[in-house]
Amino acid sequence: MVESLGEAHDLGWEIFVKCAAPNREGLKLVRQCLWSYRLDMHTMIATRGRNMPLVKIGERIKCPRCGSMRIEVMFSPPPEKSRNSQLIRAVQRPR
Repeated sequence: MVESLGEAHDLGWEIFVKCAAPNREGLKLVRQCLWSYRLDMHTMIATRGRNMPLVKIGERIKCPRCGSMRIEVMFSPPPEKSRNSQLIRAVQRPR
């Protein structure tokens, strides 16, 4: 099971985030924030470290558009064919 940013990066995963702010303030309807973004893995590792747990990513991100701390995080592993070739490369050692 992939648990850290470094492991996700090594396996070619992508991380997408989107604002999950509610479209209500009390009884009043407000315009829903539609911000979404694909996070750059290199920047995430440089700023957060390879050992950062994936479950904590949503706690550390704030919506730049509306300021909400309610962020939805989605992980996208590579297609199965690509994943198998990466695992094979990781197992093979140079001679």
